[in-house]
Amino acid sequence: MITLSSDFGTPYPAAMKGVVLQSTDARLVDVAHDFPRQDVRATAFWLREVLPYFPPAVHLVVVDPGVGTDRKAVVVRAGRHAIVVPDNGVAIPAARRLAEDVEVFEIEVEDPASSTFHGRDVFAPAAADVHERGVEVFDDYPGYEPLEDYATVEFPDPDLTGDVLRGEVLVVDGFGNAITNLPGRVVEDRFGDSVRVNRDRVRVEPSYAHVDPGERVVTVGSHGNVELAVNRGRGDDAFGVDPGSPIELSL
Repeated sequence: MITLSSDFGTPYPAAMKGVVLQSTDARLVDVAHDFPRQDVRATAFWLREVLPYFPPAVHLVVVDPGVGTDRKAVVVRAGRHAIVVPDNGVAIPAARRLAEDVEVFEIEVEDPASSTFHGRDVFAPAAADVHERGVEVFDDYPGYEPLEDYATVEFPDPDLTGDVLRGEVLVVDGFGNAITNLPGRVVEDRFGDSVRVNRDRVRVEPSYAHVDPGERVVTVGSHGNVELAVNRGRGDDAFGVDPGSPIELSL
């Protein structure tokens, strides 16, 4: 199995699939091609939340604001999974969730046909090659060298000391739910009560439908983090936040 993820929209993913299918009859599964454009951190967050639900696979991920520069192309091996990506850290949070031991290998790249579409010309052929050779042994073949100094993405830690907890919005999903870096455990004992979010008092409930349509709510998402949401509405608009916005939560 080869999964595909990108910020390409359409039709560019089709070209990657065509290249892959020239070399392998692997099952192809789309994760998403509408990740926020050139947003490495948001993509890293979603990959961390999605890829662990797959059986062992090769994951082709192209969110690549550095395309055409001297950034490396790499394969990140995490247990029986391999993630073929640009070396911008996008795969590392997911890899660390997939396995305790993470190994990174630089892909030897020779004169790609395009300096703007490495998804087609570099990463798709590499994903097919890793799949055909095998995740466990692909690095026994020429073209892959161990890499110790590789890029990472780290999510900021919240400040959970004192009476006011401080964090930030990590991502906003397609429903407008603002997902923070505050762990859900800080509000789980307050379901049915309320907290102050940036000085506004808001109810805390276990799901969106526990409040009336259009009402704001603080809840815990499936990822285990505090979410700022609106039942049948957009939490980012109602709370006036975007990715990176600071959040103060007073219990």
